[in-house]
Amino acid sequence: MYISRAAASSSRSALFSFRSYFPSSSSLRSPPVSSHLLLRRSFLTSLPRLSHCLHSKPFQIRLGSQIRAVSPVLDRLQRTFSSMASEHPFKGIFTTLPKPGGGEFGKFYSLPALNDPRIDKLPYSIRILLESAIRNCDNFQVTKEDVEKIIDWENTAPKQVEIPFKPARVLLQDFTGVPAVVDLACMRDAMNKLGSDSNKINPLVPVDLVIDHSVQVDVARSENAVQANMELEFQRNKERFAFLKWGSTAFQNMLVVPPGSGIVHQVNLEYLGRVVFNTQGLLYPDSVVGTDSHTTMIDGLGVAGWGVGGIEAEATMLGQPMSMVLPGVVGFNLSGKLRNGVTATDLVLTVTQILRKHGVVGKFVEFYGDGMSELSLADRATIANMSPEYGATMGFFPVDHVTLQYLKLTGRSDETVAMIEAYLRANNMFVDYSEPQQERVYSSYLELNLDSVEPCISGPKRPHDRVPLKEMKADWHYCLDSKVGFKGFAIPKEAQEKVAKFSFNGQPAELKHGSVVIAAITSCTNTSNPSVMLGAALVAKKACELGLQVKPWTKTSLAPGSGVVTKYLLKSGLQKFLNQQGFNIVGYGCTTCIGNSGEIDESVGAAITENDIVAAAVLSGNRNFEGRVHPLTRANYLASPPLVVAYALAGTVNIDFETEPIGKDKNGKDVFLRDIWPTTEEIAQVVQSSVLPDMFRATYESITKGNPMWNQLSVPENTLYSWDPKSTYVHEPPYFKDMTMDPPGPSSVKDAYCLLNLGDSITTDHISPAGSIHKDSPAAKFLLERGVDRKDFNSYGSRRGNDEIMARGTFANIRLVNKLLNGEVGPKTVHIPTGEKLSVFDAAMKYKAAGEATIILAGAEYGSGSSRDWAAKGPMLQGVKAVISKSFERIHRSNLVGMGIIPLCFKSGEDADSLGLTGKERYTIHLPTDISEIRPGQDVTVTTDTGKSFTCTVRFDTEVELAYFNHGGILPYVIRNLSKQ
Repeated sequence: MYISRAAASSSRSALFSFRSYFPSSSSLRSPPVSSHLLLRRSFLTSLPRLSHCLHSKPFQIRLGSQIRAVSPVLDRLQRTFSSMASEHPFKGIFTTLPKPGGGEFGKFYSLPALNDPRIDKLPYSIRILLESAIRNCDNFQVTKEDVEKIIDWENTAPKQVEIPFKPARVLLQDFTGVPAVVDLACMRDAMNKLGSDSNKINPLVPVDLVIDHSVQVDVARSENAVQANMELEFQRNKERFAFLKWGSTAFQNMLVVPPGSGIVHQVNLEYLGRVVFNTQGLLYPDSVVGTDSHTTMIDGLGVAGWGVGGIEAEATMLGQPMSMVLPGVVGFNLSGKLRNGVTATDLVLTVTQILRKHGVVGKFVEFYGDGMSELSLADRATIANMSPEYGATMGFFPVDHVTLQYLKLTGRSDETVAMIEAYLRANNMFVDYSEPQQERVYSSYLELNLDSVEPCISGPKRPHDRVPLKEMKADWHYCLDSKVGFKGFAIPKEAQEKVAKFSFNGQPAELKHGSVVIAAITSCTNTSNPSVMLGAALVAKKACELGLQVKPWTKTSLAPGSGVVTKYLLKSGLQKFLNQQGFNIVGYGCTTCIGNSGEIDESVGAAITENDIVAAAVLSGNRNFEGRVHPLTRANYLASPPLVVAYALAGTVNIDFETEPIGKDKNGKDVFLRDIWPTTEEIAQVVQSSVLPDMFRATYESITKGNPMWNQLSVPENTLYSWDPKSTYVHEPPYFKDMTMDPPGPSSVKDAYCLLNLGDSITTDHISPAGSIHKDSPAAKFLLERGVDRKDFNSYGSRRGNDEIMARGTFANIRLVNKLLNGEVGPKTVHIPTGEKLSVFDAAMKYKAAGEATIILAGAEYGSGSSRDWAAKGPMLQGVKAVISKSFERIHRSNLVGMGIIPLCFKSGEDADSLGLTGKERYTIHLPTDISEIRPGQDVTVTTDTGKSFTCTVRFDTEVELAYFNHGGILPYVIRNLSKQ
């Protein structure tokens, strides 16, 4: 069992860990937090895993002895519990939730007890933010003013006000989880060096890490594919996996789900999601941030969740609040019912197109209306999953009766479901569509009649480029004709009918433009939905019965998001038909959806490249950007699992399913899509008889037991990690080198050189290492010097646990435009003192070796895009002390602060060009050296050695961020405060 829990720790360690929720009074200019409040926080956040596996009796039995072992500390905390509300700013609304048959479920902060009519009009998603602010209000990290901002959402949201938010838990996948665990391990070493108790470093909220990003489809169309692919996965990632396994035992409050178990978001939906926490008698809504953009899938369960970068996730783990703009909420009214044969995938692709057109970036989308009763929970989760594709922070479905039914289906106990319903009803967070609905206020409104949704796919290069199925053939020819772009390949008319003939395993084969070479049933977006999965299996069954067969050179695969899918496919008797069509199960992970599609056959690849064929992939994923799925598939279409099977059978996307046959049956008669397409009633009958609660219970009761390969991984039992200096995957970062107990104070920036002079819209893709490691890059040189062959470079993503490689990959984007290079594009810069043109990393190291500080000049929207933690960690390791830009992306700005880098903004109407700055000057930032003299958002003067002087705004936006800066970053801040406990 690889679950570490606070319950198993010593009472002393548990108390110290959870006290660190609050800063020590000596490090901040704020009143000290009362000991009562510290104890209250300790109580509320300790032992949160006790409610982790809500439906699992074995867990309850195993934990019994652990609970008894720490009963003395629980008794002390329980005594504190009775008096803690007296210290809380909202003690007047702390009340009991009674059980219908007597007794109580627990206590909670009651929103109705505020008697504020504004709350009744709030969107349900905003009410979750409000409850969190009230519960965590300490008048430092979360103030009464913050609570008022949320209550007054209708008026404050348009003003883009910022609020703190403390999610209930954190979700990680293995690519992003490794650097997070590296940081925690490094913090323990720092605590040890400071003479403090290293075991104080533990996540303060539940952390779930699911290993799902590493499996590739190396072997397909084989009964042995799952085992073969897992063996290759372990060969490639043994070192990373061993490190994560060590973390699962070394850290309390961390669950690691081993490889081969499923996809993080499907596991979250079916198992990890609590909906309502009951932490030793305190009830509150589940909420989660995850280091993966599709964390939003949990929104379909009524749990507020979205993706964040690694630094924000680590901060949340360590009890720090997230700073976020109070979002606008788009109300999306659904009515009617999906027509026969229309799938949830068709619906989500339609919704994605509508919302992209409306513009929902940075907003919540909340779904409501009479059509909600016609959508299963799995359908809702499919829509919520693709929030990143339509640009919203969340696609939220409030809890209703459909949610409760799903909780029971997935094995949650009746008692747990009763507690969830009672709490949400009592706190006005439950939607009962059998009762009159009070009108809620939204920032804007949309509506969709489900009856208008028609079968469709999306592509060939973007998720929101929806194509109705009946128009697909015409759209394909439009793409062939059009110039190269999102909807164009610029294939000359005379070349559009080209046929590439080749030999495949000794038999004649051919490819044309639009030939399907990859057909993948993949991604939690769809594999979490029994209707579309069993629908695909029924299509395969009907095709087999008619004698249709997928071409052998099409790489077909099925990668479920959890073992439950396998159970119901076997129970239904339909898996054998998928196997006959080549859709054997290849593994339990993200696979093709994230580009882990593996190689296609060499003969197929040669036919594509030698004849310049625009080959196609059809997948049930959520992203289809060019180059993502496979380097040789220029056309990539997102489709429902049944349509994935249909296009595999057709062998091409150049088909009109209405008028053209997919193939011929055993008697030579044309077979059309309509002949093998199951009705909604057929699918519903199979779902009803094959998808059973016991399947979910059996799958998840054993999920952390691992598999033989995982269990055989040998890891040390010590709580301090034994770093291997030769490792190129996991390396001890230098964040805490020479750290002392005294905060360094504001770092001065004097006579700094400009490392880069950048323009507008520099994204985290430009800054952060991503993708493959270029053969001529500093990272490649580093690996070659350590005996790593080029074929074993792997990706930056797989090496995120090694700071030496990631620092070398920072600003290594081949599309980087640096004004110091006078128009030349690439990952280089000019070393100002010598005039040498060097890689950004080499120039940065030359400055550091000479003891020279550096800054970055930038334009508007610096750091936009995915919130990658290495976009802040990398520049810090390169020696960057400040970034001066016209504006920052919100999360990236906070990440810079978290790593001790000063974010400054030019005054409105000014930028580097208008001020005549070339980047060849030396810069001094006149920031006070005493933290007490700095205020959030104050102006400072910047001067250059050429005599220029200009004013900037320091973008430390809160007192908490000033505290981080005073300590040199968020991680040193936490270490010092923990050491003092």
